Amino acid sequence: MTSGDSGRGTGRRGVLRAGAAAVLLGAAGCTSGTKSAVAPASSTPAPAQAPTAAPSPTPSPTAPPAATPLPNPPLWQPGPGEIQPDVKRRAVELVAALGAWPPGGQGSGAARARVAALGLPPGLADGAGRLAPAAPEAAVEVVDAQYGGILADSASVLVVCRQWTRQPDGSVAAGGITVDVRLSRAEPRWTVTAVHPGDPGPVAGSPAASPAASPAAPAAPTPAVAKVLAEPRIELPPEAAADLLSGTVHDSVLTAMLRLAGPYALSVSVVRTGHPLDVFGTTRPSDHPLGRAFDVWRIDGRAVVDPATPRQLIESFMRDAAAAGSYNVGGPVAIAGVGNQFFTDDTHHDHVHVGFTS
Repeated sequence: MTSGDSGRGTGRRGVLRAGAAAVLLGAAGCTSGTKSAVAPASSTPAPAQAPTAAPSPTPSPTAPPAATPLPNPPLWQPGPGEIQPDVKRRAVELVAALGAWPPGGQGSGAARARVAALGLPPGLADGAGRLAPAAPEAAVEVVDAQYGGILADSASVLVVCRQWTRQPDGSVAAGGITVDVRLSRAEPRWTVTAVHPGDPGPVAGSPAASPAASPAAPAAPTPAVAKVLAEPRIELPPEAAADLLSGTVHDSVLTAMLRLAGPYALSVSVVRTGHPLDVFGTTRPSDHPLGRAFDVWRIDGRAVVDPATPRQLIESFMRDAAAAGSYNVGGPVAIAGVGNQFFTDDTHHDHVHVGFTS
């Protein structure tokens, strides 16, 4: 080896030593003024570690299914042609306050507060009955508000409703009720004096209707009732359908409905339940609670109260109702008839009444 070769070899070894030292210093993590984060190597070998099982993944909590939202229909408003429209508006506002509430808004205290916010006596909430069931949430749609009677200083407004309530399991139950709201004239607005929620009674043939009936025996509607319920040209609100199922409606009513459903599509408002017991302002019994009458608020999709509905259509319907056996047909059109078979007044400007003797 030449001296030049020896010099090159010595230089290479020096570089290797310097590199090894740098590696050791880097492994020790030594920097000026900083402690090493790595423990010095031990001459004693570390004991073998048993393999660690991978941790089981924590299952994600299953979110409960979202509750079906309740319908949110707009508040019913009186249309053109109404007599004393604010009387109906007042009655509808009260029914909405008693029969609809957001989640957690149930209970008499909350109902009283909603009534008081309308400027009405909070105690009206105590008469809500079936309109305010024990449910954490409820919604109401007013199908129609018609007069049960209107005089100079007092009125009865029949508020025909569909209602949805939240059940304990989160599901939604659909039903409905007709409420007779009594009002008296006051300033600046009419005030409500009483609330009478309807009660159609048990379904005919059910255990509640007949204590001796077997609880396992399902109630079946009569053939006539079944035909009316199945007729697509007859629109019945929940309370009216319940009246038919209760077995308290005379066959004359059912027969007339089916006959009129030939030439017309008819929307029924009230049959029996929810109507005043007496003709409003008199002591004469009404045919409605006896199951011998029905009211129609819309004919062929056109509201009776609407001035745009042809008077000829309403008169034709009234005459055909008389031909179907009604002895007492009332509506917004004055029709000459034998024995006062037809009549008109302010109460019946918004619907056609069809009554029977039996």
